[in-house]
Amino acid sequence: MHSNVKTCFLLSLVALAVGLGLMSTQAEARINAVVSIAPQKYFVQKVGGDLVSVQVMVPPGADSHTYEPKPKQMETLAKADLFFSLGLEFENTWLAKFKALNPELIWVHTHAKVPRVAMTARDAGEHHPKGHPHKADEPKPPAKAHDHQGAGHKHQGLDPHIWLAPKLVEIQARAIRDGLVKADPANKKAYDRNLAAFAAELEKLDMELSQALSGLGRHKKVLVFHPAWGYFCRAYGLCQVAIEKEGKEPTAKGLASLIEQAKHEGAKVILVQPQFSTRSARTVARAIGGKVIAIDPLAPDWARNMHRMAEQVKKALY
Repeated sequence: MHSNVKTCFLLSLVALAVGLGLMSTQAEARINAVVSIAPQKYFVQKVGGDLVSVQVMVPPGADSHTYEPKPKQMETLAKADLFFSLGLEFENTWLAKFKALNPELIWVHTHAKVPRVAMTARDAGEHHPKGHPHKADEPKPPAKAHDHQGAGHKHQGLDPHIWLAPKLVEIQARAIRDGLVKADPANKKAYDRNLAAFAAELEKLDMELSQALSGLGRHKKVLVFHPAWGYFCRAYGLCQVAIEKEGKEPTAKGLASLIEQAKHEGAKVILVQPQFSTRSARTVARAIGGKVIAIDPLAPDWARNMHRMAEQVKKALY
C-alpha cells in the first residue's frame, strides 16, 4: 500500500512537471506585442486571442500625448515582436529610439488607412451622411497649418483619437491582423477567424450606439475640455465643442463668452476626463445648468466604455 502511494505521488509530480513545461512552452510561443494605450490592448487581444501577450505603454491617468516610457518598458520593447502604433505624438518622438533598441521590432501603423480629420475646437458630421467621416477612397481634408496644443502636447493637424468610433476601429483591427500574420504566419487562419468575429461585434456595437443616440436631433452640442470625442460625435450626429483653446483653459472673458454660447446653443453636456483639469468645465456646467460627465477615453474595457458614453450622453440630453 505504501509503495502504491509513493508511486502515485511520483506520477503526480511527473504530470505536474510536464504540465508546467507545456505551459511554459506555450507562454514562450506567444507573440509579444506592445501598444500605446489600453483600448488598443482590447483590440489586439480580440484579434490575437491567446496567441498574443500584450503590454500597454501609457498607464491609467497619464497623458497619452506626452508620455515618456520608463526604463522597464524599454526593456520590454527590446524583447517585443510587434509595436502597434496610433500616430500619437509620443510614438513619433520615440520612434527612432524604439527602432534602435530593437531593430527586429515590427512596427504596425494601425492608423495608416484610417480616414482622419483635422483637429478642431468644433467638430460635427454635417458634411457626411449618417455622421461618418470620409470613406477610405475619398480625399482627406488638409491638416491645418497650426498645431493644436493641449496640456503640454501638440496635435499635428489631424485628430489622433481614432479608437473612439467602431467603424474606425474595424480598419485598425485589419491592420492588427496583418501585423500578427507578418510576425506569425503559421496562425493566419486563427487571426482571420478572430478578426471576422471582432468585426461582427463592432458592427453590432455601432448599431447599438446609433440606436441609443437616435432621436436626439442632429448635432446636439457636447462641450469637452479636451477634444477627444470628435470621431464619436461625427459618427452619431453630435457636435463637439472644446472648452480649451489652443491647449489653454479659457480666460475669464473667454469663459464668459463660452457660457453665453452654450446657453444660446442649448448645450447641456460637458465631458471631462481624468488626464486634464476640470475646473473650467464645472464652472460652465454650473452657469448653464448642464451636466458634467466624467468618462475616460483611455478606459481598458473599450466596448463597455463606449456603451457608457452613449448612455450618459443620452440621459443628459433627454
